[in-house]
Order: sequence, then structure tokens, then C-alpha cells
Amino acid sequence: MASAPFVRAPSVPSAIGLVVANVVPLVGVLWFGWDLFGVMWLYWAENGIIGAYALLRILTASGEGHGQKLFMGPFFAVHFGGFWAVHGAFVVSLFGDGRGPITGFVENVPWEGLVPLVLSHGASFVLNYLGKGEWREATPMVEMFRPYGRVILLHIVLIVGGFLVQSTGSGVLALALLVAFKTALDLGVHLVGHRRRFEKLAIEEADPEATTLRVDRHPALGRRAG
Repeated sequence: MASAPFVRAPSVPSAIGLVVANVVPLVGVLWFGWDLFGVMWLYWAENGIIGAYALLRILTASGEGHGQKLFMGPFFAVHFGGFWAVHGAFVVSLFGDGRGPITGFVENVPWEGLVPLVLSHGASFVLNYLGKGEWREATPMVEMFRPYGRVILLHIVLIVGGFLVQSTGSGVLALALLVAFKTALDLGVHLVGHRRRFEKLAIEEADPEATTLRVDRHPALGRRAG
């Protein structure tokens, strides 16, 4: 029996929360004197937040057994954590202005900017992933790889953008434009990613028997009992 219909669009509150969280660095640049390193540090920290919620999605995905989740969870934490650490080293070495590898992460950085980012990604996890049923079609394997595309894209954009800002002398206008561009890109990735999830859920609800056959025959998704 098909489940009740889902709303076919990403949660509006989660999208608004994402925009608000991304506006915080803009406010910091325009009114509180945040510099290029502070903004880049905050975006690096956001990637860690994305990884933390990805780990939660791996552990709460409906597909596969608990043993696979318990294996993939720690594996993802180590693998993504290493990627995140390398990203941080790039941020400090390229934009840290001589900061040390440890002090660069803890001194004169906008810690207060982390709060809206945690709340924004948390809202998306609760409202979209749990509330709108995305977890029903999720598998640990898919969720393990899902954040890399977004993180790598943003990493490349921010590094290139950071260099452009540096070339202009880290002017406030250039830095504000970088923040605005990152916000637009982030929102676009968010909306497209969740819309694809909902479209897949719609197909499964419309024809659950065909979906079961596809899952049973797909080696990467395993077999569904019953």
C-alpha cells in the first residue's frame, strides 16, 4: 500500500533558513569588519557541519541493515574528516596571512557565525529528510557519497573567489559579492538536490511494485525482504 502523498517541494522554512544563515557573513563583512580569512574559515566550518548531518543521514537511512550503517558511519567520519582537514589546511595556508596551523583555527575567527549554520542545516535535516520522508528512499551508501559533490563544488568556487578577492585587496565590496554568489549557489544546490529526492519519492508512491522490482534487481541497493 502506498504511503500518503508527500509535499513535492523542499521545505520553505529550511530554504529561508539557509538564506538567513548565509546572510550572516554578509552582515559580518559590512558591519562588523570580518575579513577574508574569517569568511573563508566560516565556510570551511560549514563543511564540517554538512559532514556531521551527513553522518546522521547515514545512520538513519532506511535501506540496508544496521551492520552496514555501523561500518559506513565511522568510515565516512574518517574519510570526510580527512578531506575536511586538508581543506582547512588550504584555507589557513592561502588566506591565513601567516597564522599558525593551530592558532589560525581558534583565534580571531567568527565563531558566532556557526550558530545560524548549525540551525539551518539542522532545519533541513528535520523538515526535509525526516519530516518529508526522504529517509525512506535513502541508503547508507548513497548518503555517504552525497555531500562530496556539494562540498567539492563550493570548495572550488570559494578558493577561486578568495583569490579574486585577494587580487582586489580584500575590498568590502568584493568580499560581499563573494558571499552573495556563494549564497545563490548554495540555495540552488539545496533546491535541486531536494527536488530530485521528492521526485523519486513520487515515483515510488505512484508505482510501489515497480519500485520494489527495481530495488530487488539493483546490486548497489541490495534486496528487499518480503
